[in-house]
Amino acid sequence: MSFVHSTNRYPLVLLTVFIAVWTALAIHPLYRQDWLLENLLVFLLVAWLAFAYRKNRFSAAAYTCFFVFLVLHSIGAHYTYSEVPYDHWFLQTAGFSINEALGATRNHYDRFMHLLYGLLIAVPARELILQRAQPRGLWKFLLPWTFMLSHSVIYEMIEWLAAVVFGGPLGQAYLGTQGDVWDAQKDMAMAALGTSVTLALLTLRSGSRRT
Repeated sequence: MSFVHSTNRYPLVLLTVFIAVWTALAIHPLYRQDWLLENLLVFLLVAWLAFAYRKNRFSAAAYTCFFVFLVLHSIGAHYTYSEVPYDHWFLQTAGFSINEALGATRNHYDRFMHLLYGLLIAVPARELILQRAQPRGLWKFLLPWTFMLSHSVIYEMIEWLAAVVFGGPLGQAYLGTQGDVWDAQKDMAMAALGTSVTLALLTLRSGSRRT
């Protein structure tokens, strides 16, 4: 597979727009301490993308996926994930409740983001692994798939550890289970679903190009 790398300008434009959006959402977040915890991994990811840019170049599509995910994550961090008023936004703009349409009894923004993590971040993850490991055959699917699922597990462990360390309202806000004892498992399942869909589509696309 050949990679169409982005121009030098495109990632810079996305970074500039993201910083502007992030700065706006950093003003008066609903819960400042939770906002800071939610952004720790963002700081690390953006710093890695910037400093490793010359050695780890991605396609324009991959940078776009990073951008979309980070913007939506910043919205979740601003409100705290369990308080994002997406249902109210749907009522105001579309005139119906998405929660009622789905039969939902909880705020599902976190589930949505775990699904998007799989759908979007699988794109740059696959590019990175194909560039660095150069797998063949079925491993072109399996290595990115297990790589993404391992990230999902690690993130749930980080959430659990943060809840244990900080405890109280901050720990609960960051954990965001909303009373669901299977929250971690469902989040990982959504990430696995998104990852599977993206990798399957990319694999089919790669196969069709060779025929």
